[in-house]
Amino acid sequence: MTDQPTALDLPMVDPLPEATQKYFDVCQDKLGMVPNVLKSYAFDIDKLNAFTGMYNDLMLADSGITKLEREMIAVVVSSINKCFYCLTAHGAAVRAMSGDPILGEQLVMNYRVADLDARQRAMLDFAAKMTTSSAEIDEADRAALRQVGFSDRDIFDIAGVAGFFNMTNRVASAIDMRPNDEYHAQARTLKA
Repeated sequence: MTDQPTALDLPMVDPLPEATQKYFDVCQDKLGMVPNVLKSYAFDIDKLNAFTGMYNDLMLADSGITKLEREMIAVVVSSINKCFYCLTAHGAAVRAMSGDPILGEQLVMNYRVADLDARQRAMLDFAAKMTTSSAEIDEADRAALRQVGFSDRDIFDIAGVAGFFNMTNRVASAIDMRPNDEYHAQARTLKA
């Protein structure tokens, strides 16, 4: 694998601003790498900050949707969109957070074969419909989410995560963003 995170020749700002370098150092310490998605945006610090701000809000902020469930949405949307980068990176996150490499693979291939509870199934059905035919979402789709316990705020969060990954999947595919090699081997061992 090359050090180039995308097919585009957009070198990272050098040197990185102090705050950006600190963020990259935290990634290196916590993850053992700086994700290529961050390197991809680092040619323009304003774009990087906008991306990370939205990502961190949607994926890490307080929500009625767990962090694992948000990663599950990311994988299902990315599976429909066939986004190699996000399937690899967020598939690894699902495997790690759930402790279940089989679940991670099921979500990558076809979430409908996964052993999900009714809440997760409804959430992923909604995210899938947003991805394939968002204009057809109606009150019955939102009612199905409320029926399994999601609040209106939760529905907004589900829609936000699904919408974000629909956008980022398209950008990642268009610029041939490549996942870090490290993701491929993460969390693949079954727990006894």
